[in-house]
Amino acid sequence: MIAKLVILDRDGVINKDSIDYIKSPEEWIPIPKSLEAIARLNHAGFKVVVATNQAGVGKGHFSLEQLNAIHQKMRQSLERVGGKLDGVFFCPHTTEFNCKCRKPLPGLLLEISERLGIDIKHIPVVGDSYRDLQSAWAVGAKGILVKTGKGLNTLAQYKEMIGNTEVFADLAAVVEHIL
Repeated sequence: MIAKLVILDRDGVINKDSIDYIKSPEEWIPIPKSLEAIARLNHAGFKVVVATNQAGVGKGHFSLEQLNAIHQKMRQSLERVGGKLDGVFFCPHTTEFNCKCRKPLPGLLLEISERLGIDIKHIPVVGDSYRDLQSAWAVGAKGILVKTGKGLNTLAQYKEMIGNTEVFADLAAVVEHIL
């Protein structure tokens, strides 16, 4: 039996993305219906966790304290609609660091599997970029692409490589499909 877990990228899936990074709680703006979608998953008995690259920390654009404040705003915003996250896993490194946790490598997903004690094979991993999908595929999870954030560009640029990956308008549509 597949565990009731959904793994989400953050920027472009839950909240609006920015080419200049989301550097403060004020810049963190949820995508319409995304928070309610997470709450629907919670109410259906799913654990929901976030796996996100946050190279802005490694580049000095914002601090770990600022990142924690952003995640606190996200959690509080979710609580207001009856939702919650079971974990937020992030990679603060830049590409040059050559870590194993930066997507497209599967380190964050493997950490989630280990920490939660859940086999993540076939678990939905929702992202808006090709590297989100690559990290899912690397562990046998089910990569799902949303058209929000970088999703439309990802779809256009990597159409051949994406193949029969499921593509949805947004997180709310993914959740509707899962439930």
